[in-house]
Amino acid sequence: MQKPLHFELEKQTTEGPSQARVGKITLRGHLNQNHEITTPMFMPVGTQGTVKALTPEDLENLGAQIILGNTYHLYLRPGHERVERLGMLHQFMNWKGPILSDSGAFQVFSLAGLNQIDDDGVTFKSHIDGSSHRFTPEHSMEVQRALGTDIVMAFDQCPPYPTTDEDLRKAMDRTHAWAKRGLQVELKPHQARFGIVQGGMVEGYRKESAEILSSMDFDGYAIGGLSIGEPVELLHEMTQITAPLLPQTKPRYLMGVGRPEDLIEGVRSGIDIFDCVMPTRNARNGQLFTSTGKINIKNAQYAEDQRPLDESCQCETCRNYTRAYLHHLFRAGEALSARLNSIHNLSFYISLMNKMRSAIVENRFESWRKSFYTLYHHDKKK
Repeated sequence: MQKPLHFELEKQTTEGPSQARVGKITLRGHLNQNHEITTPMFMPVGTQGTVKALTPEDLENLGAQIILGNTYHLYLRPGHERVERLGMLHQFMNWKGPILSDSGAFQVFSLAGLNQIDDDGVTFKSHIDGSSHRFTPEHSMEVQRALGTDIVMAFDQCPPYPTTDEDLRKAMDRTHAWAKRGLQVELKPHQARFGIVQGGMVEGYRKESAEILSSMDFDGYAIGGLSIGEPVELLHEMTQITAPLLPQTKPRYLMGVGRPEDLIEGVRSGIDIFDCVMPTRNARNGQLFTSTGKINIKNAQYAEDQRPLDESCQCETCRNYTRAYLHHLFRAGEALSARLNSIHNLSFYISLMNKMRSAIVENRFESWRKSFYTLYHHDKKK
């Protein structure tokens, strides 16, 4: 029987310490239509069946190849069984491309407030109405099966940072046991599965977790438990250590990491897939990414600035609207502000991934990386 996911490694850079690579993921698709995804790539986050402020048509026009749906939120509202009855998540939200669903574990641990964790699973209270619910590795798979997403994530335990060695070890062991249990649940034929490496900020634990999960033969592998409050240097160090330990013939996904600098360093470490709410959340708060650094469009200095947001960007926002207009929309609280800002920020991220892919193919990734940092003055006030 045809596997739901095939990964082809097309090129690995030969430049110095860089592990940057390009590849192609082929997904079977819920209607048996193959989807091809080029890597490295960035997934916009559609938490509740929508990337906030944007339509699926907007995402398609931006060149988004795959989006992320959130299992925890969709389980609580409108409910996974209802989504399945209404044609699964693709038809429900009218998105024709592939979808990856997280397992719900991170939200269960971080958003649900009071929870009780044991070796079997997690009991938690809904952030919406306080009602009690329980997720086990099996139930997470059942919810994701009903949603019908193309890539399903294993249910894991993400320990906080910092934490004790004892709690870190316990969370990692549970992650491995839960991954094995989740694999026993039958999914829909088109659904691929990814395991999640944990281990905190301990190199030995990361190596152990990667080795154990690699033996389970998932369709792809993710690195979890990063970008949870640790210093950025530690984030990059753990990524550099962990990525090469994962199977070279399977896609590698760095979960929830999203500053432009982090994407670049992640690609340099050999990561293929990224997701983060940062481009859209920051857009709604008036912080915009440009080729020369970040802009806070609410600042008074832009009130009469007739330049486009980024003169090197060809997105709908930059082609048609001035900084002055974007400043006005944000200060006036207009809904259009969120849409235009989100279009630009996601365009910036998707373009960034495309530029990295071209640079790797042409064996100039390291020189491109240096030139990006020279231009992108992250801490410069603009």
